[in-house]
This record gives sequence, C-alpha cells and structure tokens, in this order.
Amino acid sequence: MQIFLKFRYFLVIMALVSCKENQKKEPKNVPGSTTEKVLEPQTETETKTILFFGNSLTAGYGLSTEEAFPALVQLRLDSLGLDYTAINSGLSGETTSGGLNRLDWVLNQKVAIFILELGANDGLRGIPLDETRQNLQSIIDLVQAKNSDTEIILAGMQIPPNMGQDYTTEFRKIYPDLAEKNGLRLIPFILDGVAGIPELNLPDGIHPTAEGHKIVRDNVWEVLKEVLGLTES
Repeated sequence: MQIFLKFRYFLVIMALVSCKENQKKEPKNVPGSTTEKVLEPQTETETKTILFFGNSLTAGYGLSTEEAFPALVQLRLDSLGLDYTAINSGLSGETTSGGLNRLDWVLNQKVAIFILELGANDGLRGIPLDETRQNLQSIIDLVQAKNSDTEIILAGMQIPPNMGQDYTTEFRKIYPDLAEKNGLRLIPFILDGVAGIPELNLPDGIHPTAEGHKIVRDNVWEVLKEVLGLTES
C-alpha cells in the first residue's frame, strides 16, 4: 500500500511538471505571440564595457591576445568579481588619423570606459604635431558625443628623440594638455618602467614582452581603479 501511494504521488508530480513545461513551450508555437518577451527575466544590471582603443601596444604585437595588457586587466577585473568586459580594439600600425576613421564602427556598442592609446605611430613617422593633437581631440569629442557618460582615460606616450628634441618635447606635452583641457584622467606614460629596458621588450626594442605587458597593465590599473571606485587592489 505504501509503495502504491508513493507511486501515485510520483504520477501527480510528473503531471504537474508536464503541465508547466507545456505552458512554457506553448507560446512559442503561437504566431505573433508576445508572451515569450514578457516572460524573459529582466536583469537590473548589465555587464559594462571597457574599450581599449589603440595600436600595436594595445593589440599585443608579437604575443598572443591573452598576453596583452587588456586581457591581463580582464583577469584582474574577474578576480575582484567586477562585472566588466574588457574589449581589445588595438590595431597594429594605427595612427590617430586611422583611429578617427574607424571610431564610428567601434562605438556601435555602449562603452562605460574608453581607454585611448594612440599617437606613438604619429610620432615615429614625424606627423605634424598639430595634426596628432587635433585627431586625438576629435576622437575625444566623438566618444563624448556618442555617450556623455563614457569615462575616457588618455594614455600618455613618449617617443625617442629621432625627430629632434623640440618635436619630442612637444609631442610628450600633447597628452597632459588634452587631459587638462577635457577633464580626462591621464596615464602619464603607459610604458613607464618598460620603455628602454631590453629584457622587457621584443628584439625590435619597441614592443613589450609578456613580462613588459604585466607592467603596462599595472600602469593602466593605477588610473583605472580610481574610475572603478576602488581604493585598494
């Protein structure tokens, strides 16, 4: 008798489960039904995007994408349980002009934090400083016009004195000037502690090794953590 009662309870439970499954599946078979949309769970928070917009440094030239500093930043975000997705939008050889031309496509997604790392290739090619400055300003303007809530972090850059000391000095000043003018947070020199150190760079002497990218990550994190509202980490 006890076994029979248990079996009856089992049949009742199975019938209830079957009814619930049929109720869930049925709206999908009704043409034009909006029930499915109503039943979708609504999340109060969405994963926020941190977009790294730069050149070969951001892209991780000579390394796997996982070794480049944007991926290393993502690992740190994950370790802290922060709901952010880091997107690597680095393109080797990119100039400020090239970055400006592809910016509209990149901004099709909503961006919470935009880290701008461009200009080094301009400097190495001797592009007029006014042109580099204006292109960076135009990129900043477009990002802010797309979403005024986007936090922009400007990555400062320095170049060797190949183009003369005056050019080199004025190039370095572009970044703090733009940061002050636009009220942006500034990474003073993204390659601080890496540039000029042979063991932290690839044989070309320009692009960081995997170990070098760890230092670049730390340079970025020093400023990024303030934007994220972190006091320590």
